Amino acid sequence: MTRLVRLDVDRVVYLPQEVVASLKSGGMVVFPTDTLYGLGVDPTSEAGLARLFAIKRREGGKPIPLLLSGTEAVDRFARHVPEGAARLMGRYWPGALTIVLPAEEGVDRTVTGGGDTVGLRVPDHPVPRALAQALGGAITGTSANRSGNPGDWGSAEEIVREFTGEADWVLWDGKVRRPAARGGGPGRPPGSTVIRMTGDRPVLLREGVLPFRDITEFLEGG
Repeated sequence: MTRLVRLDVDRVVYLPQEVVASLKSGGMVVFPTDTLYGLGVDPTSEAGLARLFAIKRREGGKPIPLLLSGTEAVDRFARHVPEGAARLMGRYWPGALTIVLPAEEGVDRTVTGGGDTVGLRVPDHPVPRALAQALGGAITGTSANRSGNPGDWGSAEEIVREFTGEADWVLWDGKVRRPAARGGGPGRPPGSTVIRMTGDRPVLLREGVLPFRDITEFLEGG
């Protein structure tokens, strides 16, 4: 059964203990972020990760980004943070920037897609940060949509209908995320911008709400 929890994020976020206990036992939650709604499982739970791949209809070998409770959690998941990456964290976190870094050995290979890197972000929204804190610093942050379909949900009821019987929980903050205009026309709601750090040089993997130009100009500005 999929249970709906309506949250007032203008106040202190209170997470029902049933939600946290469910996630620690392999459960799954749909939750709001500062960009798209996310599908969250405990990144240390093999059962949770297996459910995530099944519900996303996602091919194996594709990495899963992690949303962190705060910058202090980075060292638990990344074995090295270049100086440029640290500067970007200080400038754009919390915010819509995912930084791909060398992964710590303990990060599940399902999360890394079998590679040796992991995408990390501190979102500018209290709900994913609270979920991450409850799970030891991180929660998965892939978007709440089937692969190939948009995730521009207009109501909590739409999400419940889509994921009923699959996700255990839907956390709804009352905000509608609809396609935003980009490049002069409508498009799907932008996610985070994703970069990989090669030394102190950023390599663009996906441009989202944060323009890549802003990132490079900030780093070049010293």
